[in-house]
This record gives sequence, structure tokens and C-alpha cells, in this order.
Amino acid sequence: MSLSPEELDRYARHIVLHEVGGTGQRRLGAARVLVVGAGGLGSAALLYIAAAGVGTLAIVDDDTVALSNLQRQVLHGTADIGRPKVESARDALQRLNPHVAVETHRLRLDAANAPALVRGCDLVLDGCDNFATRYAVNAACAAAGVPLLAAAMSQWEGQISLYDPARGGPCYACVFPEPPAAGLAPSCAEAGVIGALPGVMGSMMALEAVKQIARAGEVLRGAMLIYDGLHAETRRIALARRPDCPVCNAEDR
Repeated sequence: MSLSPEELDRYARHIVLHEVGGTGQRRLGAARVLVVGAGGLGSAALLYIAAAGVGTLAIVDDDTVALSNLQRQVLHGTADIGRPKVESARDALQRLNPHVAVETHRLRLDAANAPALVRGCDLVLDGCDNFATRYAVNAACAAAGVPLLAAAMSQWEGQISLYDPARGGPCYACVFPEPPAAGLAPSCAEAGVIGALPGVMGSMMALEAVKQIARAGEVLRGAMLIYDGLHAETRRIALARRPDCPVCNAEDR
């Protein structure tokens, strides 16, 4: 695909980066990305990958905008309260970049519908807020060989990794074989979350997505980046596939 004069101007700051250039920008324009969750993480991630020129964005979310969301979910505004998040997100993204095609799926991703949603995608971003969805999207991505970029957060801390067993990295279930016991991982509603943290982590998701699609730099395959916003610290830990993982190594068992 070629870039129009308007797109050359819009993406000029990408194109002058030798790690991206015209080739990387065309890869972004040809990509299809599924984003699970249009809440805190999804807000920042969607804004920046749409601005970056990812060609097709599919958004999955079954929730509506609530007043309590607006402290951190910057994709939505006060006038959107009560609207489906996928519709509010679509309108905001199309205002930002009309070159991006936005598909909306107002539903909760589960084991039954995940394979169809993931099929044909170049990358999936998981910004959901529950473990059942995380395991379902991971299983679908592992089965389809689609890289999964997932982030999570609570209070002041967030984590992000690229789960990609088809290319040698672990899947989510390799790292987290079972959900935590009740009470050990409270939701943001229960534990609280500082408003800017989803913006930080969602922006990291967008950056890693652009790198993965444009084939720029080193991505977080086989590594997890942990960000501590309260103490302004980051650390990176290595992750490995589990040979007994029933999700990504099932075909070898």
C-alpha cells in the first residue's frame, strides 16, 4: 500500500525515524489489531495506536460509560455517560484519525467467541479487568499463533508483556497457570487506582504494539516490564515457556 500526501504529512515524525520509515508505516496501515477492553488501559492504547495509523482496530467491550470511569478512562467524556464504551471509543478514534477503520463488538469476550474475534489479527491487546477474559483471549491467541500484548495494573503498579509462544516466548498461562486466590488480586474498584497509571501502561501498550507491527527495536517477548508509579521505579524480569503448559504446549503433549 502507498501513503497519500495527507498521510505522509500526518505520519511524518514516524517516517523520519529510521527504525520505522515508510516501510514500517505501511506495515502499520496494513495491520489489523484487536483491543480487548475500552476502559483505562484501552483508552490510552487505542488513542495512540489510532494516531499511529494502524489500519483496522477491532474493539471488544460490553460495558457502558459511568461517571466513576472518567477519572482515568480518557477516551470517554462526560457527555458519553450511559453510552456503550465501544461506541464512544469509535467516535473518539474516528475524530482523531479518519484513516483508521474501527470495528465495534459490544460483547464480553469468552472461550466461545474468542477464536473468531482473534482470527485474522496481526496483534491482540488485552486491557481487560478480569481473569476469565485474560485466559480466554490467551488460549485463542496461542491457538491461532497471534501475539498477545497484555497489561494489568492496580493502585500504583502496572505490568506489561508480549505473550507469543508461536515465536518462542511464553503464553500468559505459562506465567500465570492459575488465577490468584480470592482476595489476592482485588479489582480497581476494590483497591483503587491512581488515575494516570492506566495512561502510562496503556501508552506502553501502544508503543510495544507499534514496535511489534513495524518490526522496530526489541519487544517484550519473553520479558515483563513492571512499573511502580509510587516510587518511580521500573524493573524487567525474564519469562520462559513452561514445557508442561496445557495451553501453548498442548500440541506437544
